[in-house]
Amino acid sequence: MSKFEFHAEFDVVVVGAGSAGCVLAARLTENPSITLCAIEAGGPDRNPWIHIPMGFGKLVANPNVNWGYATEPEPGLGGRTISWPRGKVLGGSGSINGLVFLRGAPSDYDEWQRLGARGWGYNDVLPYFKRMEHCVKGANEWRGSGGPMTIAETKRPCTVTKAFIDTCERLQYQRNPDFNGERIDGIGFAPLNVHNGWRRSTAVGYLKPNLYRRNLELMTKSHVRRILFEGRRAVGVEVERDGQTQRIGARRELILSGGSINSPVLLLASGIGPATELGAQGIDVMLDLAGVGKNLQDHYLSNFAFKTNSAGTLNEAVMSPVKSAKLALQWLIDGSGQMSIGATEAILFAKSSPSEPTPDIQFMVHKFSSNGLIYGLHRWPGFSFVFNVCRPKSRGEITLRDGDARMPPRILANYLTHPDDVRVMLAGFRIASQIAATDPFRSLISEPLRPGPDVKSDEQITDYVRKVGSTVFHPCGTCRMGEDDSAVVDSALRVRGIEGLRVVDASVMPAVPSSNIHPATIMVAEKGADIIAKALAN
Repeated sequence: MSKFEFHAEFDVVVVGAGSAGCVLAARLTENPSITLCAIEAGGPDRNPWIHIPMGFGKLVANPNVNWGYATEPEPGLGGRTISWPRGKVLGGSGSINGLVFLRGAPSDYDEWQRLGARGWGYNDVLPYFKRMEHCVKGANEWRGSGGPMTIAETKRPCTVTKAFIDTCERLQYQRNPDFNGERIDGIGFAPLNVHNGWRRSTAVGYLKPNLYRRNLELMTKSHVRRILFEGRRAVGVEVERDGQTQRIGARRELILSGGSINSPVLLLASGIGPATELGAQGIDVMLDLAGVGKNLQDHYLSNFAFKTNSAGTLNEAVMSPVKSAKLALQWLIDGSGQMSIGATEAILFAKSSPSEPTPDIQFMVHKFSSNGLIYGLHRWPGFSFVFNVCRPKSRGEITLRDGDARMPPRILANYLTHPDDVRVMLAGFRIASQIAATDPFRSLISEPLRPGPDVKSDEQITDYVRKVGSTVFHPCGTCRMGEDDSAVVDSALRVRGIEGLRVVDASVMPAVPSSNIHPATIMVAEKGADIIAKALAN
């Protein structure tokens, strides 16, 4: 008999109904004999801008759907602090992101396996990538059909997008018809998780169609404060909801799916992590697990921005009620146009050197310009493109600021602290400069906004990249999967040294994928659900 008095008990409790948690809730309750409760700190995804792809820019500064985290002063960025939006809403960060749906390079997952994630090589994970999606182009060796996530490309690419693609082809970059296929190198249209003009989050694709199930319960606006243990077994969680504290019991499995910040924070607050750090915060040590909060990785971008005489940019539409109305009408009629697009319409994957086996720089072109989405768009016609290192070598960490974890944690990304990341960003800047100076892209530019013409030497470029840049919103790795002593979870996603406790989200990734990480997060949840379902069947 448990020493705790629970307000409710379930076979499985999932902490976090975000990109991964919604997948787990839907897949695990396919077995009607398994009861499951998903607990989400945020509220329902009722904000209409969540579901309109273009609305992502209005969400990154909205505290109603966003945790609003920020890094500590970054030593590699001259002490700048970087805003880190994270979704605090049903669907998690997948409800507020830019909708670019890229898996990364096949070799990324073979690298996971090399780093100790047994059974997570590309051939192992490909079936789960295929299972999650409905590719409007149709199924093939690499793509799936009939899954919960609709993946499509823009129906009517804009002038900026077409010029970017034409320019890259003129510069001898090979056209790539499908970045989620055999290879990622080259130039092409961005795949987006959009269904008939609407965002397809995992809340929409996985969870909501299955909320009618009697064995599935969803709690929103419920903040999990700590894990409850009996000996070395996790048996439930303590939850704050409507000013009250409740205990929810997990008879068989407790799964953390809070993401790369909140999952390690909950482990640390519950006494699982580096013993010296926990002791310094006055936290009783349940398990000395050195890797919790470490191995933090993220993509850091820098950008070029331009004024244009007119290229049908989003800046113009936002400034003009008539043009805004036309965009809305086009979207309502056939689900096309800028309102059906998130962050970008086109992607380029390039190599910093011909000797690189796989592209190590990603470029994305934007039909808008700004000083950062939290500041809004420029009040003139403008466009931009960004570039980032695909597989950064810099590593950061997440630590607690207080023993109760009621204050936001300390986040130190350590961007550009590894010299190889600086080298690749320098190469990215040179390629970006070449694109900007080549027609037809060049013909759209009436005035370069940044960088200025004086940024030429390696020292000047490095200084620019450190001063002008931000996150691509891809934090991962803080509860690393592996079989060594510094790994937090094993290859079955079980927290090492604790029974009945797993982590299933982007925090378990041993290394960041080459591109946007949303599909990889869903894949982790799909494969994790299979692993857990088999364990529950025994």
